[in-house]
Amino acid sequence: MGKILLVEDDVALAAMICEYLAPEGFDAEAVHDGGAPAVSRPADYDLVVLDVMLPTRSGFDVLKALRRHSDIPVILLTARDSETDRVLGLELGADDYMPKPFTPRELVARIRAVLRRTQRPARRAAVEPLELQVGDVRLSQAARFAARGDRELDLTSAEFDLLQHFLECAGTPVGRDALAEAALRRVSRFGTERNVDTLVGKLRRKLGSDDLIKTVRNVGYLYVVSSRSPGGN
Repeated sequence: MGKILLVEDDVALAAMICEYLAPEGFDAEAVHDGGAPAVSRPADYDLVVLDVMLPTRSGFDVLKALRRHSDIPVILLTARDSETDRVLGLELGADDYMPKPFTPRELVARIRAVLRRTQRPARRAAVEPLELQVGDVRLSQAARFAARGDRELDLTSAEFDLLQHFLECAGTPVGRDALAEAALRRVSRFGTERNVDTLVGKLRRKLGSDDLIKTVRNVGYLYVVSSRSPGGN
C-alpha cells in the first residue's frame, strides 16, 4: 500500500510501529535522527511519519527543509499536544498530526486517510477526471495540479483539498466544519476552527489575494465568483 519513512528517535517505539505496519501492507523504514540521509530522499517514499522532538534537528526544521523541494505527505508525531504546535505544523506544511501517546491502529488509519487524499489512483482518474475552473484559478484533481493564470500553485495536500472544496462550492458560504472535513478529514475536534483559519490564510497568500476568499461572519468562508471572470461557474 505504500512505503513509509518513520523518523523517530525512540528506537523501541520505532521498531514497534514498523512491526505493526508490516502486516497492514506497509513497507516501513525507521531512522532515528532528522539528519539521516534517508530524510533527504523523500522521492523514495510515499509518506513520512515525523516526530517533532528529535536529536540534532527538530521535526519542524526537517519539515521546513522537506517543503522546500517536496510535497510528500507528512504526519507529525508530537508529545506536546498544544494548539501552538499543531498550528505551526500545519503552517509548515504538515498533512496531519498525532499527539503521543497513540495507538498503532489509529496511526494506520491516519496513514491510510492521508494516502487516499494525496495519491493519484490512475484507474479512477482515467474514469472520473475532475477539472475545475473558477475565474483564472483552475484545478485538476487527477493530476493534483492547481494554477492561477499562468502561475502554478505550490500547495500542500491539505491546501489543495481546501481549494478544491472552495471551487466546488464557489459562490456559496461554507462552514469551518465542512472545510475541516474536506481538507483535514476531521470535524468537531479541539482546534478545528484555528486549523481551518490557518489553512485559509496560507491558501490566500499562495493565491496572491485576499479578495477570492471572503470571511463570512458566524458562518465560515465564501469563495467569490466574479461575473467578470471568464471561467466563473
